[in-house]
Amino acid sequence: MLEERARSSGLTLSEWVRDVLLAAPVEPSAEAGSEVVLAELLALRSLFLNLSFRADKSPLTEAELRGLIERADATKLERARERLQAARAASKETQPEVEDGGMGS
Repeated sequence: MLEERARSSGLTLSEWVRDVLLAAPVEPSAEAGSEVVLAELLALRSLFLNLSFRADKSPLTEAELRGLIERADATKLERARERLQAARAASKETQPEVEDGGMGS
């Protein structure tokens, strides 16, 4: 069955398999996991920076601290997605173009 698909595409089996594997989407769970980890790190970074700027002032009240946490949590996923998209775009720009070399599309 795979040999037939490769032949119908005008490729050898190994060429066809290579093209199929390279075209396969990234596993969604791995992508989501990266997004969650980055989101949490960005939230922690935001909290750390805000607390650092407040270090020389009076101690935070519980309400102020909760406000900082809520603000960090409210924006963390959006910021993580933006950073991941920017990283993907930069990665595509820096990858050298590879000639087809008869390996199909």
